[in-house]
Amino acid sequence: MAPETISPPKGRRLTSLPGLELAIPECPHEIGSVISSLASKDLIEGVVLSPFSIYPDDRGYFLEVQRMGTGAAASFPAATTQISASLSYPGSIKAFHYHLHQTDYWTPVKGLLQVALVDLRLGSPTFGARNTLYVGGLRPWQILIPPGVAHGYKVIGKEDSMLVYLTDLFYNPRDEGRIPYNDASIQYDWETQWK
Repeated sequence: MAPETISPPKGRRLTSLPGLELAIPECPHEIGSVISSLASKDLIEGVVLSPFSIYPDDRGYFLEVQRMGTGAAASFPAATTQISASLSYPGSIKAFHYHLHQTDYWTPVKGLLQVALVDLRLGSPTFGARNTLYVGGLRPWQILIPPGVAHGYKVIGKEDSMLVYLTDLFYNPRDEGRIPYNDASIQYDWETQWK
C-alpha cells in the first residue's frame, strides 16, 4: 500500500522569510472558532490568553497592563518594547494586519471588542484557523499575538473602545502587512451573529 500523500495547504502566498512563510488561507464565510475559555483547544498555535484584574470603586477603575519581565510578555526586551493605545468608535472595524517579526500583547481597557485572528503561517499546525474572541470590560483578557497571525477587531456596542498594546519591537512599517477586512479568501463574517 502506497503512503498517503498530503496536499499542501491552499492559500495565496504573501511572503517568505527564513522560518516564516505566509499565505492567505481559503476559508468559508463564518467567524471561525469562538474562544470562550483561556485554555480552549481551538486557540491558534502560539496565541496566549491571560486574564487581568480590574479594580473598580466609586471613582472609576484601575487596572495594571503589564509588569515588565513577568507574564505572557515577560520576554519583551525593555530596549525595544513600545506601549501604544488606540481609541475606536462604535462599529469601527480595524482589520486585518500582521507582522513578520513583531509580537503584540493586547489589553482592551474600555468597551467591548470582537477580535478576529487568522493563522497565515504555512508551517503552523493551525494554518487557516480563525478565532473570534469577545474581550473588554465584560471579559478582561489580554491577548499575545505572534508574528504571522493576522489580527483585527470590531467595536461592539455603543461606547468607544480603548486598546492598550505592547509590542516587543518599535513600530516599523516594513514589518507590517495589511489585508482588507473583507478579503475574499479569509471571508471573515463581521456581521452581527443573530442566533
